[in-house]
Amino acid sequence: MSGELEQILLQLTQPDNAIIQQATAQLKLAFKDPAIIPALCAVMTGSQNTQVCSELIVAPPSHQIRQSAAVMLRMRVKKHWKKISPDHRESLKAVVLKAFQQETEHTVRHSLSQLSAVMVKHETPDRWPALFTLLNQSTKSNNPMDRQVGLLLLSKVVESNPEPFKPHYRQLLQLFGTVLRDLDNPTAMYYSILTLTAMTAYTGTEEMNLMRSLIPTLIIALRHLIKADQDQASEAMEVFDELMESEVSIMVPHITEIVHFCLEVSADTTLTDSLRVKALSCIAFLIRLKSKTVLKQKLLNPILQTVFPVLSAAPPPGEEDPEDEENSNEDDTDNESPKHFAAQVIDTMALHMPPEKLFHQLMPLTQACLASDNPYERKAGLMCLAVLAEGCADHIRTKMLSSMLQTVCQSLSDSNQVVRSAGLFALGQFSEHLQPEVSKYCAELMPLLLGYMSALNQAKIGHVTKAFYALENFLENLGSEIEPYLPTLMETMLSALSNAENLKLKELAVSAIGAIANAAKEKLVPYFLPVIESLKGFLTDTRDEMRSLQTQALDTLSVLARTIGKEVFSPLAAECVQLGLNLTNTIDDPDLRRCTYSLFSAVSTVSPDCLNPHLTAITTIMLLSLKSTEGVTAHLEEDKTFVLLDGDDDDDEAQGDTILDEEGTDNVDPDIAGFSVENAYIDEKEDTCDALGEITFQPYLNELLPLIMNKAKLSYTVADRSFSVGTLGEILQSLVNVSGGRACAGKLSNQLLPVLVAGVRDSDSEVRNNSVFALGALAQAAGPLVARDYPMMLSLFSNLLSKEQDRRVIDNLCAALCRMIMSNMEGVPLEQVVPALLAHLPLKEDMEENKTVYSCLAMLYSQNPALVLSQIKPIVSASSHVLGTNDLDTETQNTLVMLLRDVAQRHSKEFEVAMKSLPAEQKMKLTGAVSQS
Repeated sequence: MSGELEQILLQLTQPDNAIIQQATAQLKLAFKDPAIIPALCAVMTGSQNTQVCSELIVAPPSHQIRQSAAVMLRMRVKKHWKKISPDHRESLKAVVLKAFQQETEHTVRHSLSQLSAVMVKHETPDRWPALFTLLNQSTKSNNPMDRQVGLLLLSKVVESNPEPFKPHYRQLLQLFGTVLRDLDNPTAMYYSILTLTAMTAYTGTEEMNLMRSLIPTLIIALRHLIKADQDQASEAMEVFDELMESEVSIMVPHITEIVHFCLEVSADTTLTDSLRVKALSCIAFLIRLKSKTVLKQKLLNPILQTVFPVLSAAPPPGEEDPEDEENSNEDDTDNESPKHFAAQVIDTMALHMPPEKLFHQLMPLTQACLASDNPYERKAGLMCLAVLAEGCADHIRTKMLSSMLQTVCQSLSDSNQVVRSAGLFALGQFSEHLQPEVSKYCAELMPLLLGYMSALNQAKIGHVTKAFYALENFLENLGSEIEPYLPTLMETMLSALSNAENLKLKELAVSAIGAIANAAKEKLVPYFLPVIESLKGFLTDTRDEMRSLQTQALDTLSVLARTIGKEVFSPLAAECVQLGLNLTNTIDDPDLRRCTYSLFSAVSTVSPDCLNPHLTAITTIMLLSLKSTEGVTAHLEEDKTFVLLDGDDDDDEAQGDTILDEEGTDNVDPDIAGFSVENAYIDEKEDTCDALGEITFQPYLNELLPLIMNKAKLSYTVADRSFSVGTLGEILQSLVNVSGGRACAGKLSNQLLPVLVAGVRDSDSEVRNNSVFALGALAQAAGPLVARDYPMMLSLFSNLLSKEQDRRVIDNLCAALCRMIMSNMEGVPLEQVVPALLAHLPLKEDMEENKTVYSCLAMLYSQNPALVLSQIKPIVSASSHVLGTNDLDTETQNTLVMLLRDVAQRHSKEFEVAMKSLPAEQKMKLTGAVSQS
């Protein structure tokens, strides 16, 4: 059979579709024969075909046929290992290793190592002693090529299944200590570092000292690898990411060496952007995890001295930075340039270092840039101010806002547009993060921004976009202070809507009107009709190029529905619903559908009756959105499509993918490494759930729930289960503020509880996380109606809290307990639950839930002050970590400050005792927050 099989594989490589189709049909038949395994083994080890098979077929070099056989075997093993007879399994194990030893072609060796890696998933190393023997012999060989080949095999099998190799980790680390010193064999070093990366997450305490001692050798090896192959070096540098995520303590003793190495790489403009970005990213990661060590080791100044030249570098002649290009997309987050990551390093410093220590060393460099004659240095200074706004918000608001605003305002009249654009970005960041203080400067800022608006048609659209970004962020928080500027603002916006030829400019104006409406509310009434007429005109234009403008028009229409006043909007409600339905019927676009659903939701708050005639149509399209798999892409391993062999080491995936599919009977295709869903489709489904919660009634939920709940079964993928329970949580949360929502949630609880309880026990942390959130949302929505289920839910949460390792799940457990307390305090044994809850504060991952937690504590204090006083020490400790940070929104900051201030005034002794346990810095911060009037 091997001879026939070799001919078939040969035919599959020919540039003739008829021959390929015929060979594919023959191969499908061949795979039904149990003798296929030995036949493939024979081809893999012995194909020497170099003859011409017919006039139409020219045989490729024999190594391609051997590689094809290895790929086919890998597909077979991956899909059908259990169906392969024990005899064939044993012979396959022997043949693969024999082939690996005798093979001379790198591409074939690579495929054989991947085949071995798949086999190790099924046949653990302890049941394959010959594999260990080969690895031992080859990796310790005196022949450099044998060592390199052995390390290739080692890297693939360990990466495939790291845990069974744990008993050998110590031995492997000792091996790497030797290999990483072999500076004349960079490829061997590369494979060693890949193996080390795969092992890191599974390393135990007994290996840590050995791994720690490897770091200096690893840095030297990486330096040499950079000289040999920058792409391999870039991949190898991921070892630092893995070490930081898994066990950062391994790196701490060598943090100075690591930082200096990364700075060296970051500063070297002869290296690839990818490599420099890796180095900067590593520095940012270290700052996030170990900012105190970075400061203690006096590394802040060297980092800044390297980062600033990267941040202020001019682009190559004739080019622009991506954000300054005329056609740049403001929403594009894929800017992988060293300059972008240099700004991220400073952003991370702002978020994780004390402002006083940071500003002392940062501001002289920033001021030197701002005073420079070089426009790109001036831009760097402004970008630096911009990224400080979020992390150092309190420090800037209280000590530096006036001077920093003055600097930014001056930049808006700079002679260079690159600098002006950076100034507008900084102003937008200030407006977003330095509220409410920044709004007090509206008398100085609004004339500047309006000046920009008056020259809309003359400026480049990329620059105008930044002007709108700054304006919108500033207007959103202006409230009634907007009134004096309304005539000028609206005249500018209406002029842009009716006169501008550029659709992007119209879109920006429509978005700005939404921001103006949020601030002005009913004061916008005099301008309402001309705005509506323009929006209606946009929404009835079916040209493809209108899509982005239409999406924004729907968003702004939703804002107007909620802000302009019921009396003004109600007469137009029915027309708006019809406009939305017409759009969803004629245009297939997820963003458009998402915004249409939000419009329906907004209209339901103003004029619910106008939705009644269309409820069936509306809920039908929403259900279709939830059922749709559009935008979901299945990825084969290594993301390869149907190509047999294209010469690339990693591109040997495809032949078996198609051929074996028809023969297989498994429900889940093991060749699919995962699924990705385009963001637009995720957003559409999320907004659909929100809208359904606000506008639908029980009959529609009854139709919707079985569809969603079915996906939570264990037979579905993790992605399906996570989406299912996450969607249920969104629907339940949306019922909290809906008339009749409590009764509805109560009726649904019997259906939902078994699904959500099973989800809490799921093996996947994301499914557990979403299920915990959904149970908390159910308790919040249904309140006393699920009181009978509280003991079961509390027991479930208690068990999970005692063993859960994932911090996001723990954060959501805390929030779920708080929702249970706030909805039905009587159903919770507070003396046991509250201390357990406080023991897991502060939250570490899901900072949005701080609002839930501290609202709960404030409510408990008002209802049961004695309980809160008995726990004031852990409450004060948790508060000291979050007050004055961006982990709390303004409202929650105020809630927490009011609580602590009241305790300090009424129960000063208890408060002082609790404060004594805090470190000096946190004590000072908390004292300042509580004593401010």
